[in-house]
Amino acid sequence: MNDVLIAGSGPTGLTLACDLARRGVSVRVIDQRTSPHHESRGKSLNQDGLKVMTDLGVAGRLAAIGIPNLTFRKYFDGAHVNDTPVPEFLFMGQWQIESVLRDRLAEFGVHVEYGAGLTAVRQDTAGVEAELSDGRVIRAGHLAGCDGGRSTTRTLLGIPFEGTSEEEQAMVIGDVTAPGLGRDVWHQWFTSDGGVMMLCPIPETDTFQLQASRERDEHGRPLPPSLESFQRLFDRHARISGIRLGEATWLSTWRVNVRMATRIRQGQVFLAGDAAHVQPIAGGLGMNTGIQDAAALARTLAAALDEEPGPAREGALGAYEAERLPAAAEVLTETVRRHRRVLAAVRTAGNGTETGRG
Repeated sequence: MNDVLIAGSGPTGLTLACDLARRGVSVRVIDQRTSPHHESRGKSLNQDGLKVMTDLGVAGRLAAIGIPNLTFRKYFDGAHVNDTPVPEFLFMGQWQIESVLRDRLAEFGVHVEYGAGLTAVRQDTAGVEAELSDGRVIRAGHLAGCDGGRSTTRTLLGIPFEGTSEEEQAMVIGDVTAPGLGRDVWHQWFTSDGGVMMLCPIPETDTFQLQASRERDEHGRPLPPSLESFQRLFDRHARISGIRLGEATWLSTWRVNVRMATRIRQGQVFLAGDAAHVQPIAGGLGMNTGIQDAAALARTLAAALDEEPGPAREGALGAYEAERLPAAAEVLTETVRRHRRVLAAVRTAGNGTETGRG
């Protein structure tokens, strides 16, 4: 029986697995996906996230991939207004971060088990029994749900996910190529009518992460993301001729969610990352907060496992929720404030998303 079973192999789950493994805790990682994804998603590590990566021994590997001190190039109504270097962040695709962490985890002899969805959780004072979609049953001392905003772990536990979600999806997102567009800056186009088009280079690829305001049809209804729609949005907001977007390998939408689990521990089961809280993207705090959750949970579980079963272990296990539930509430408040600040700031020429990173 493993000490800890981790559901989800995103940055939170992989950070937790690496941190526990380096402490000598036996871990097992499952993921309902059939293989790793190749999407940019969360694309920057801040100083808090980088500190955890340093502790895991992978900061150098990430630095060799990422873009430090990326310049944000701001345009307004098609005209270049200014450039703002943004220090203290390392930019790269989320899939690249996950790849480095998987390699580090493999050095401890642990590999992600794909195609293993969680379907049932049973627990007692001795541990957790997890039933998988293929009928297997895994027994472990503890279960960590690191399985995202739609967390199956949280749902199976019946833990409320309280807060608000905007009814309409605010942005379209995707990974595209843009031959001929400079890759040394994060291009951010804003227009006086409130339109947004941003293209951020993903290092060691030909890809940009695209974020844009939604396109609407003649009746005002939002259109789904597509390469054709991305091109029309680019032409409308960037106003640069000769750039043709291509190879859309990820198409998605984003809406403002401000939600938090009412508790992040239930018996021998814990929640971390987006499974525990989701917040606006302003400031790039989402993935980094999940990484900090993972580091705190690793400390908690390692300390508890050093104690004999009983009051001392129970007291040690309580440290995680006591630390991270208030931290999550603070992040939600802060990201809402930053999101509002960005929305107001970009209506003035020369301001960009860096206004949400301070």
